[in-house]
Amino acid sequence: MLKASIEPDEAEIFKIHLKVFFFNFFVYPLQKKKRSKAKAVKTNTSKKRGDKRIPFKKVFRVLKSFKIKQFQLDIDTGDCISNSKLYPIFAFLNFYRGHHLGVNYEGRNKILLSVENRPIRMIRSFINI
Repeated sequence: MLKASIEPDEAEIFKIHLKVFFFNFFVYPLQKKKRSKAKAVKTNTSKKRGDKRIPFKKVFRVLKSFKIKQFQLDIDTGDCISNSKLYPIFAFLNFYRGHHLGVNYEGRNKILLSVENRPIRMIRSFINI
């Protein structure tokens, strides 16, 4: 349903390619947002009824309903000193958390994140049962 990948770009350093169902999107996270020159005049009127926002607590509870099924990370920073400093940290995390975290010296970068959720868990967290 969803696939995200980081790709190099000529104008920017990188871009994020999102595939959602059958639609393709490109996101440029390092690009500056354009601000409009004319600012809207604020009035002291009350909020409109149509301006309903979801509270942060509900969004956080829905995000907590996701379960991480599998997580693997295999990185190479390009600097052998940095890789050597990361190696004992990753070994410690592998021992206590059971994830597959690795440091290589071959130029490979890999991340695998498998996330699962069920509709009933999302509904429960949203309606606060």
